[in-house]
Formats: sequence, structure tokens, C-alpha cells
Amino acid sequence: MSQELPTPTPKRSKVVPLVKPERDLAWQVAPTLFTSFRYAWMGISYAFVTQRNFRIHVCLGSIAIGFGLLLKASVVELAVIGLTIGLVLAMELLNTAIESVVDLTVKQTYHELAKIAKDCAAAAVLVAAIAAVLVAGCILFPKVWALLLLVL
Repeated sequence: MSQELPTPTPKRSKVVPLVKPERDLAWQVAPTLFTSFRYAWMGISYAFVTQRNFRIHVCLGSIAIGFGLLLKASVVELAVIGLTIGLVLAMELLNTAIESVVDLTVKQTYHELAKIAKDCAAAAVLVAAIAAVLVAGCILFPKVWALLLLVL
């Protein structure tokens, strides 16, 4: 006599309703566009208040734009200078974000990968800053040179 084993019936998976999970504080999605812009402005304000290099880049960028206006650079030349300044500032903000996340992750311990992440983020800012200086120099130096030749 052989006994038949009962065949297992396939289990049905539960249907999970698509409901947005509740989020607390920083994880909450901004309810309005104005709130999103306010958060972005808070990031710029934080960087300006806490990051010395961000303030230096803002000052040097303002000086470059001022020189461009003083030397009567064209609108396109001013736009190129402005874009490179914006790139440097954006890279500085990303550097600050990366440093904050790395510090949050490793706390106060040393980790070689954390060092690499922070060094590479800082290097990205340096590359952008050098590019901005070269762009501004290529645009503004001939104008300064021409002005000096007129004076001399």
C-alpha cells in the first residue's frame, strides 16, 4: 500500500496596496516648488556661512564679473565667465555634500576610502577653479593688455 503525499498548493502572494510610505523630517518630499527652492537656498546659505572656500569663490567670481563689466566684455564673454563661476560654485556645493555624507558615515574614524572620496571631491573643485581662472584669463587678459597699451 502506497500512501500518496498531499501536493502542496501554491501560496498566493499578498497584494500590497501602493501607498506612499510616511516620511519624517528630512526624508519628506517638499510639498511645493517654493519649499524646494527654499531648501536649495538653505544649502547655499549653509555653504556660504560654513565653507571658507565657497566664500572665496563667490568673492573671486564677483571680482571677475566686475572686471568683465568694467572692461566692457561682451554679453557672451560675461555669460561664459558666469557659467564657469557657476560650475566652480556647484562643485564646491557637491564637495561640501560629499564631505558631510562621508563624515556621517565614518563618524570620527579614519578610513582610506573616506579619504579618497573627500580628496577626489576637493580635486574636482580645484580642476573647476583652474578652468575658471583660465577662461576668465583668456577673456579678460587681452582686454587688460589693450588697456595698458593705450595708457602707456
